[in-house]
Amino acid sequence: MALFYEFFAGGGMARAGLGKKWRCAFANDFDSKKAATYAANWGADELHVGDVAKLSTGDLPGSVDLAWASFPCQDLSLAGAGAGLKGKRSGTFWPFWKLMEQLQGESRAPRLMVLENVCGALTSHEGKDFAAIGSALADAGYAFGGVVIDAVDFLPHSRPRLFIIAVHGDENIPSALITPGPEPKWHPDKLVRAYEKLSAKAAKSWVWWTLPEPPLRHTIFADVIEDEPKGVRWHTQEETKRLLAMMSKLNLSKVQAAKKTGRRMVGGIYKRTRSDENGEKAQRAEVRFDDVAGCLRTPVGGSSRQSILIVEGKEVRSRLLSPREAARLMGLPEKYKLPKNYNEAYHLAGDGVAVPVVRYLAAHILEPLLAAISEAVRKVA
Repeated sequence: MALFYEFFAGGGMARAGLGKKWRCAFANDFDSKKAATYAANWGADELHVGDVAKLSTGDLPGSVDLAWASFPCQDLSLAGAGAGLKGKRSGTFWPFWKLMEQLQGESRAPRLMVLENVCGALTSHEGKDFAAIGSALADAGYAFGGVVIDAVDFLPHSRPRLFIIAVHGDENIPSALITPGPEPKWHPDKLVRAYEKLSAKAAKSWVWWTLPEPPLRHTIFADVIEDEPKGVRWHTQEETKRLLAMMSKLNLSKVQAAKKTGRRMVGGIYKRTRSDENGEKAQRAEVRFDDVAGCLRTPVGGSSRQSILIVEGKEVRSRLLSPREAARLMGLPEKYKLPKNYNEAYHLAGDGVAVPVVRYLAAHILEPLLAAISEAVRKVA
């Protein structure tokens, strides 16, 4: 069984995705509320609640096959203030990295590493933040590469995320896991441009990971919607009318088109600040009816919570997305225990990593890598 550390663990979604072939040796998160949910679902034996900067290698047991770090994205996202890896939140990457360097000094460097974040990490500070991470990995003897995976391939939820996968040394990478150059599916232009800004040393350590095409997704947004939601209430007719009144002509036309389909349509709504025809800032409600939810966001820093609009013929109803619906959009199982407080549950989901994406990475890159490493060690022995 493979061992792993889970940093910035949140509710343990990486742990959920890795699955039964993996055993958590250590988990850490600063947020006590998220940690309570982690403990409720996974137990608290491996969990250390506190600032990653205050950890020492003495807190980290043994040697592990993988260190997973979904470090905070706020300073790297479009909604952030552009502080990047110098920011108070996303900057926590560096205390984490210091631990990894110290483990290497103790001959305990994790064989594999996964760093997960928003795609804004590719362009933050004109690519300098991504280049800094690349240099750190290369200097520590890791071969690494990035892939961008959108959860929409697995769930009815638009959620592209960057995954940097690193392996200590490159001699055991099976040729089937890499490709000679970028593939549009996994390496969009912004990733290629970020790669081109790496230092010469980091670029030499770069690998183009490849993955098989995901199977066709058969679920749609409507499939995750609860008929009798818990934790939220349906809006009154007046509240729904006010929401519709905040829509532009284009978005109202989407609602009208949904009415004409003759079937139940579920749309996801976010409130955004837009310029009107006079150049004045105004709050708008924007809806999508493509059977996919908009990307879940944490309801802080001005970001709104996602609402849904259900259209059945002439009837139009609206409400906030429920906690369980948000959990389903992240691929969490029905038995997963959510916080009772709405904002805490929504924040937990919006700050997490999509479970089936983690499983896909584990099945098609992480586990084959570990198998190759184990085979090489066996041959030497």
